[in-house]
Amino acid sequence: MFPEPTSAAFATAAALGYDGVEVMVWTDAVSQDAGALRGLSTHYRVPVRSVHAPCLLVTQRVWSPDPWERLRRAAALADALDAPTVVVHPPFSWQRDYARGFPMGLDRLQETYPRISFAVENMFPVRMAGRLFVPYSPGWDPTKAGFDAYTLDLSHCAAARNDALAMADTMGPAMAHVHLGDGTGEGRDEHLVPGRGNQPCAQLLESLAGRGYRGSIAVEVSTRKAASRAEREADLAEALAFARTHLAASSKVDA
Repeated sequence: MFPEPTSAAFATAAALGYDGVEVMVWTDAVSQDAGALRGLSTHYRVPVRSVHAPCLLVTQRVWSPDPWERLRRAAALADALDAPTVVVHPPFSWQRDYARGFPMGLDRLQETYPRISFAVENMFPVRMAGRLFVPYSPGWDPTKAGFDAYTLDLSHCAAARNDALAMADTMGPAMAHVHLGDGTGEGRDEHLVPGRGNQPCAQLLESLAGRGYRGSIAVEVSTRKAASRAEREADLAEALAFARTHLAASSKVDA
């Protein structure tokens, strides 16, 4: 829903018939507040299915400059909201101490919050002046290091020019969460409405039941260029319809 506030996500999810929301923790104070989020969830009857930890460049000062403190607080927020998943990015390459202790730190958090999956998301290399730069440690593909749980992001697969279905195969039963968005493979993160790019969004969704997948599918599309609320809602309604068309009836679709 960016640049609209967190509250708009709950209102829109309820109006369009989504099964829940993923809360991206960012500079909006409501996104950081368990009480406020619980109130919105209760009012709109829309549960929080996942919490995205503040891992972006623009959220490096949310809660604390310490990445472990941010992740601990994201876990506590998810626990307070009964959200089963915390989405986390691999460490940035300049976060050397954090990167060095990342696997063990996730294990400790898992022991503290055994009901939560800490799902490490696949990212992508950045192309600058015709050259590739990987801003993550040990890399953009978390399956190379190996973790207990993953988030598969199809838009990121497009940006990395990586085969999303092959990555789903590699993640296997550790694939705990899906970010549904499309891309054209132009080397940047586009987060298009599914069906508007060239990623195998339909094939991935249709394969989930056969994979034994039990997680949520969070629609993660960029609507920041929408000229109006109506245009933004139309995009989100189209994404929801696409997902439900290609999912088994028992699957969950989140915004």
